[in-house]
Formats: sequence, C-alpha cells, structure tokens
Amino acid sequence: MRTSPGLSSTHTHARIDATIDTTPAAKAAADNGIGTMSDDVKRTEQNKSDSSDATITPGTYDGTQAKDDTDERHNRPPLPPRPSLLSSTERPITPLSPTKRPALQSKPTTAISSVDIQTLSFPDGTRGTFSTPASRSVSESASVSGLSVGQRTPSRKVSNNGSGEFDDSNSIMSYAPTLKANGDLASLLDEGLNAQSPAWKLLSTQADTVNPFESVEFQDVALLNFDHEFDEIEAVDSKGGNEEQVLLQWKAKLKHYLILSSAGKPIWSRHGDQNLINGYIGIIQTIISFYQEANDPLLGFTAGDARFVVATEGPLYFVAISKLGESDTQLRAQLQALYMQILSTLTLPTLKQLFTIRPNTDLRRPLDGTETLLASLADTFTKGSPSALLSALECLKIRKSQRHVINNTLLKARNDKLLYGLIVAGGRLVSVVRPKRHSLHPSDLSLIFNMLFEAGSVKAGGGENWIPLCLPGFNSSGYLYMYVSFLSAHGDEGSSAERPSTAGSGRDDEIAVLLISADKESFFELKQMRDDVVNQLETNGSMDIIKTAVRQGRPSTTDIVPGTIIRHFLYKSRANVQFAMPSFSPHFSSLLARRRLMSLYHNILASTHAKHSHVKVLHCVSRDSISLAWTTPLFEFYCVAGPNASRVALAQSANKVIQWVKREEERVFIIGGAVF
Repeated sequence: MRTSPGLSSTHTHARIDATIDTTPAAKAAADNGIGTMSDDVKRTEQNKSDSSDATITPGTYDGTQAKDDTDERHNRPPLPPRPSLLSSTERPITPLSPTKRPALQSKPTTAISSVDIQTLSFPDGTRGTFSTPASRSVSESASVSGLSVGQRTPSRKVSNNGSGEFDDSNSIMSYAPTLKANGDLASLLDEGLNAQSPAWKLLSTQADTVNPFESVEFQDVALLNFDHEFDEIEAVDSKGGNEEQVLLQWKAKLKHYLILSSAGKPIWSRHGDQNLINGYIGIIQTIISFYQEANDPLLGFTAGDARFVVATEGPLYFVAISKLGESDTQLRAQLQALYMQILSTLTLPTLKQLFTIRPNTDLRRPLDGTETLLASLADTFTKGSPSALLSALECLKIRKSQRHVINNTLLKARNDKLLYGLIVAGGRLVSVVRPKRHSLHPSDLSLIFNMLFEAGSVKAGGGENWIPLCLPGFNSSGYLYMYVSFLSAHGDEGSSAERPSTAGSGRDDEIAVLLISADKESFFELKQMRDDVVNQLETNGSMDIIKTAVRQGRPSTTDIVPGTIIRHFLYKSRANVQFAMPSFSPHFSSLLARRRLMSLYHNILASTHAKHSHVKVLHCVSRDSISLAWTTPLFEFYCVAGPNASRVALAQSANKVIQWVKREEERVFIIGGAVF
C-alpha cells in the first residue's frame, strides 16, 4: 500500500496495490472554477508527500519502484493558480465553459436580477414595465432619506477589478425611507426626499392634473343618491295606500336623527312624520331601557352597514343612525349639539321641571317652532361641517390693523348693558368684544350661527330681530337677549339701511351685527348702539373693507401656494380654537364632492384622535385621493391631494401652507380680541 500524493499522510485508509493520483481531477476542477479542496491545502499535502522517503506497503519493500515514483512526481508540471471568484477576466476559459460566469455568492441574497424592473400604471388603467440600468449601489446614495419613495430591487455595484456584484450587505429594510432614526415626521418632511424613480417621474408628468375623487368608480353606491338626501318624505295618507313607498324613501336616507323621551314619547325626527316613525321609536326605547335596567347603558351598535349611536341626557334619548362612516365620537358630538339646541330654547331648569312634574310629558309642544333649527343643524352635520368637526370657529381674513379699528369702534360705541358684541360676515367672525373674564364658547357661537345663517327663520323676519336665547356653554340656567341686524355685502344702496333678508338668500353674502345683553328691556339701547357702530364703520371705511372681503370669499389653494398639489386643507389653531381653510371651489363645489371630502376628513381625524392612538403624522393613500394629517401641540393640519401626487410634493406643499398660516396668523385668526 502506498500513500497518494494528493492526500495527507495521516489518512491511512488502505487500498491494496492501488495508486491514487488526484492531479487530473484537481486540474479539471480548477478549469471549472470549482475545487473539492482548497488548493493551498493540496500544495501543502503534496510537499509533505514529496519529502517522504518511504511508503508503506503490505508486502516487501521495493526501493527502485519508490525512486521512480519520486522522479515522476518531480517532473509533473505545477498546479495552475487558483482563480479569483471576483474577477471573471482571470478565470480560465474552456471550450465547454460559458464566456462569462456569474459571481458566486457566499451569503443569502434578495437579488433577483441585474437590472431594475420598473412597473408603471397609466391614468387610463393600462400598465407597463421597463428596465433601467442599476449602476448605483446603496453606499453611493446620499442617504436613506435620499432614496426614491418607489420600491427598487437591490442595485449592482462595480468592484475595483471591474466585475459586477450585487450589494447584499443591505437588507430590504435598508431601502425604507421612513426608518430614519429621527422619526416619522422628519422622514416625511425631509428635504432629502426629492429623488424619484424614473417610473414615478414618467407617471407624474402624465397624471399631475388628476383631482381627488375625479376618476372614482362607484363600487359602493351609497353616495350616488346623496343629492336627494335632503328631499322631504311624503306624508302617509289616511288610507295607508302609500305607506310602503314612503317607508322605502325613509330607509334610503343615509343619516337619521331621533329624539325621544325616557317614557318612549317621540319628540323629533329629521326624516319622517310621527305616523311613520312611531313603531321604530318604540323598538329603540325598549332596547335602551333593557340595558339601563341592567346598569349597562347602551352606547351604540351596528346593524348591517348602519351605525347606531345612543346618547342619554337626563330624561331625553338621542339616537344617530349613520351610513356615512363617521366615528362614535363624532356622532356623539353631533347629538350633544342637538341637545344644546334644545337647551337654548328651554333652559336646563325648565326641561328638568317639565319631566319632574310629568315624566311622560310630550315635549313637542314646548319646542313648537324650533323644528327648523334642529333640522338645519342636523343637515349641516350631514353635509359635512368643518366647524363642527374641528370644534372651532372660522374668522374673516382681514389685516390686523383693520380688525383693530373695528374692535375700537365697538368699544367706543359700547353701551353699559352690552354683554357681548359681534360682527359676523358670511358665517365667519369679524370682530368680538367681551368682558375681561368671560368668553363665548365655540358651541354657543355655532348655535348662533346656525340660527342666523342656516335656518333662515331669523332672516325671514326682516332686518331687525330681538331674540331671547340660552347659551348653554355660558349659562344653561337662564336667558340672554340678542339684538340682530343684517346688512348686505352687495350693492351700494343705502349702506346703513338694513336689507330685508329672505330665507332663500345665501349665508356667504350676509353681514350681521349681534349685540347680546342680560337685560330683556335693553332693546332700544342696543339698537342705538348698532346705529352708532354702523355709521362709524362706514365713516372710517371699515364697512367697505368687510364687504370687499366677503365678496372675495375664501382664497383657493393655488392663491395661497402657487402651483401646489393640495386641493383642500383644514388648519386648526389649538390655542385660539379657530380654523382656516380655502374655498371648496372649484374641486368640491357640488354637494356630493363636499360630502366625500368631509368623509375623508372624518376618517383621518378619527384615526389621529383615537383613544389609544399616538399618531402625529398620518399619510393615507387610496385609489381616488391622497391625504395627510399632521398634529402638534400648537396646531392640527389636514390636507387632500389627487391620487397621483407624490408624498414628497405633498409634504413640501403642507410645509408651505403652514408657513403661510404662520405669516398670516394675525389676519386669519382673532388673537385676544377686544375686552372691557
């Protein structure tokens, strides 16, 4: 037995009379770039074999044969050098080997191709793919925040020896631009996000003009009949012949509000008369009472695609039934506003007294004449009210110095019996004077604005009105008295004369002077104050400034930030409890478009204000729009853009809008106001 020249002498597995020569196999393996053992180990073992002066055989020792074998080993050509796996140019080429072999990988890899495959979706619904050369590595990028917001396959880098190799030292997570250490807000609004993939650039050039909800395909037909949401339902005839048809009309409504007493007496319903809703009122009262007897008050439940929310206020039950996707918190706030509207008519002590004396009191008679106020308030919620959603007020945008002149005019003409003085234009607050330690609650002002500009009943009474009302946020136990005078923002005829308004006139061209007093005998004093204020405003030119601002209306988003992709936004100043927004025109002028916009705002606001949510920046992408929510201790910002807008452009536009609000803060908001 003899030791093979390719094996170590320590391996003594015997094969009788068989000489093992691994040189041809090693050479063939080297030609293919593959070896069964390391060449360095082979050379070392070969040298050890050469230095051996004897071999082990089971028979007699033949020195001549050993000498011949040694001479043969010395005459063999040396093994070729081991080729580098990183350099394809140094690799030997055989007739059967490919002209160019891929580099062998020693680590797990996510690389699947040597090119980047980009997929592009066009506005007409077609899709296409194309390849781009992947010549940049991750290490050559500026930073993680400088990557494209689109997804890419791992790139190929070029080594020093000219070979191509996938950079597998980075995982897929390394390509996510939102993983920057300083947080989501910084990564979203980082200026380094300007880099975009070729596919995204091509798509942006072709689809920048798509507006929110422009190309939506209605798979859910719930909102298709929204234009008929406010049509009145026919009354059930005495014979009941149309009862089934009327019931279908009632069920087709997307939003219902019901008010009933704890005794099961119906008080008010937005849709349907008493004959139609009596049966449903009884069912709802039974369900609520069942849970109350178990000391587990019913808050809400879902039936089909409708959400039922229940609020209990003393002896009254308020029920909201919505198919518009609003959250329980938002619906409960709307029910609270309806309760405040009832208190503004009756006051809390009167309401309690009625039900204490007679628990089954029919409240419809004391509330007779206020159905219009309740209906207009409910319709405002159904259409979508930014003021109700944000629990804030909107102000008319004028210069700080001009507002200061108006405030001083009110203060100089103030009567001793005045408690609050307000000038409201187009449903937006222009000026307010108040006592030093008292302020008007936004919910109270919402009730006043609803009464003056939405219901139309006050304007139908003519130019002057004297209205007793309770402001629950100020004092739910008593009445205040409000003098109201309307002016026209159009025409030059007799500026100081009131224009007899009609219920059909729009709220955007109305200017109202509101003077509130706790003295019910102060009508003539407040009327004189109103005349003095109007005359002085006309003398110093402030009235023309107000009328001009009303006629101009709200600016569009492109007036605020030229070329912006944002189509609408809401900005709320938390400190001032006020908000600013652009015009709904031209993208959300219709009733349906406005409802879809407000539904989107409801959803993102509910997500950021959820009970256990800590979200500060929320970026939502859907088929028909892209939205952004950004909340800080100082402000809340919500905006909407078209479905093809990039996150980078949306973040940049949001920053510009917020910078504009900061610059114009003393124009768009009333800071401090006038106090006495």
